[in-house]
Amino acid sequence: MRVGLYARVSTNDQNCEMQLRELREYAAARKWTVHAEYVDTGWSGAKANRPELTRLMQDARKRRFDAVLVWKLDRWGRSVADSIKGIQELASLGVRFIAVTQNIDTDESNPMARFLLHIMAAFAELEREIIRERVVAGVRAARANGKTLGRPKRVFRRDAAVRMREQGMSWRKIAAELGVPVTTVVEACR
Repeated sequence: MRVGLYARVSTNDQNCEMQLRELREYAAARKWTVHAEYVDTGWSGAKANRPELTRLMQDARKRRFDAVLVWKLDRWGRSVADSIKGIQELASLGVRFIAVTQNIDTDESNPMARFLLHIMAAFAELEREIIRERVVAGVRAARANGKTLGRPKRVFRRDAAVRMREQGMSWRKIAAELGVPVTTVVEACR
């Protein structure tokens, strides 16, 4: 059987190597051939449009593999509607969906397996909402304690830009000196 491996992490400072290692071992233990690895780094599971997920679905439509392996259902997605929709499309194409650590396999005709799939998708979405609520609460608490959040505000000194330009400096040199884009300097000095 030919399989596609899908892995995802939400931030760019994380990596998918642990997920991929376990998926490769799972496929190798069953003597399945890995057609391709689809890895989305820095993409939220709440987003249905992810570059590698899109590529995976295009390959599924071309029947380039017989099954999709994911480490856990929440790696596939954190929205019940989007997760189920994608898995149902795979099923309609005759492609199995297997979440290896949760014993979910759409090839089974067992109604309990389908029920478990929906329950696990709902938990993934709930977990995403809980994380979001914690982040919002943390931001509120930080602001209440007087912390300034976000990037530091940069003050653009138009007078300095005009003076440098009058001294014959180039737009680029002024922009570099003031740490702003060239277009900001040009627009301010006209």
